[in-house]
Amino acid sequence: GVPDSPGLAAQVFDAVAANGIFVDMIVQSYDGFQGETSISFTIPRTQFAECMKVVEALKAQYSIRTVNGSKDIAKLSVSGIGMRSHTNVAIGMFDALAASGVNVEMINTSELRVNVVVASEHGANALECLQQKFAERIA
Repeated sequence: GVPDSPGLAAQVFDAVAANGIFVDMIVQSYDGFQGETSISFTIPRTQFAECMKVVEALKAQYSIRTVNGSKDIAKLSVSGIGMRSHTNVAIGMFDALAASGVNVEMINTSELRVNVVVASEHGANALECLQQKFAERIA
């Protein structure tokens, strides 16, 4: 839980960037506690320990309730110009992962891409099921 206040995300990511840590996906959402939000983001696995130190150091300064992290994740993406005109791509992705028993831990989208984070133990299975699902569109 992070205080829901203007500029806090900028301060957190400024500190992360100042330490040379590359941030990829960012997801911020209301986390169910009054006045708090949740910020999740992905970074290169090689920078995990350093990033955890940076964020832990911010905890007291900004009244951050909890800091959690995991190196055991896999990120998969479905992307392409067709995402603009095919509204069912994301649902197909989620359905395929669910049918394969893969739980999605984080979702991030843009106009041309849907990214998901899954537990690393399910990464290979998730990749295979998405390749099968979208094989006809890739060919």
